[in-house]
Amino acid sequence: MSDDSLRPRDHAEAIALFRAEVIGALAHREFVRGELRAELRALAKVRFRPPGSTFTRCIARSTLERWVYLYRAGGLVALKPRPRSDRGRGRELTPAQRALLLDIRREHPSASVPLILRTLVIDGRLPKDAVSETTVARLYREAGLPRGVRPEGHTRLRWQAEHPGSLFHGDVCHGAALHIGGTTRPLRIHALMDDAARYVVALEAHHTEREADMLGLFLATLRRHGAPDGLYLDNGATYRGEALRIGCERLGVTLIHARPYDAPARGKMERFWRTLREGCLDHLGTMTSLHDVQARLLAFLDEQYHKTPHGGLVGKTPAEVWASARTRIVKESELTTALTIRARRRVRKDGTIDIAGVPWQLDQSFLSGCVVVIAVDMTGAAEPVVEHDGRHYVLRPVDAVAAGKTRRKRPAPDPDDTEDAVPFDPAGALLDRLVGRPPRHRTPEED
Repeated sequence: MSDDSLRPRDHAEAIALFRAEVIGALAHREFVRGELRAELRALAKVRFRPPGSTFTRCIARSTLERWVYLYRAGGLVALKPRPRSDRGRGRELTPAQRALLLDIRREHPSASVPLILRTLVIDGRLPKDAVSETTVARLYREAGLPRGVRPEGHTRLRWQAEHPGSLFHGDVCHGAALHIGGTTRPLRIHALMDDAARYVVALEAHHTEREADMLGLFLATLRRHGAPDGLYLDNGATYRGEALRIGCERLGVTLIHARPYDAPARGKMERFWRTLREGCLDHLGTMTSLHDVQARLLAFLDEQYHKTPHGGLVGKTPAEVWASARTRIVKESELTTALTIRARRRVRKDGTIDIAGVPWQLDQSFLSGCVVVIAVDMTGAAEPVVEHDGRHYVLRPVDAVAAGKTRRKRPAPDPDDTEDAVPFDPAGALLDRLVGRPPRHRTPEED
């Protein structure tokens, strides 16, 4: 017979065995008057570690005395802890309050205990400080109503794309901040992963978390691997921009956003982030540049992740499954057409226009102050242009230093303009009236 059969049946029996061991021979000895009290007083100064605890503590003399008499009366069974008679009911709650709290958790499973209590106090349905968060949390736990679970809701099914290359997941992961040149910069890891193969088609380190970052990552993936049928992104504002939406529609890629507050729906991507943290991100140490981080990310992908059998791929590696991927090749001209974004902008008096926070210079000064249409090629193949009255004017980056050194020629006045100029002298007209001088000019009727 193995030693496993001699272990305590449960925690209650382990507690009983511990108590019996503490009182030891005191439960069987016969004592004269006052002798048991002295023994218990000495035993109360000894430190013991109860089962399941990481700390030692002393046990009160009265507790030890109670254990002795319990053991004498009922043996080991009597030393087992008894369950509370009110177990499963909040002792600070009335039946009406318990029913209210349980109904709220069933109807709003995502609400936290502090939020529920705060709302009920504000609404006047629960007195302030009438019940603790611990009591409510215990009530929900014993009622089988953990946070985030809707008992009567839909059943979550395990799903997967039809074939590799059909659906890409896109997401961003926050890493530890980098210390670069005496300043602290954030670290954001952007990734695109194939759903069916769990193969990471793109992984880049950035300091920012913008739509432009994901758009650039998706563009590089289109050039390298082709276009998928769908792109599955988080519901955050970063992925809700017009550029991603319009670009995907023009390329025939279905853009899908996860439901708000539904983290399990993004389980495949979250599992990859966990693997990346355990194998790479948590051990970066003192990286001083994005280049160092990027090199280690790619090394982890190529040498570890893509070559390791995946639990969701029936023992195959992501690289093996991705080898059968089917994607649609996209020509560069298609990318340029699909990712050319147009917007209306007003040209400043100095001939500059802001595009995504970056100033650009327009040399055609006659358009200053006008509202024009700008066309921006998100692929970076060409400079942005202004489209106005059927013509295209190329914009160039603003160089404020060079502009400060440029000499500007003022147009010479036209002599004919001075001769044909219409006389207009407000102060002179007032002076003529003040001194009683007749008007210098005649009215049009007199002419």
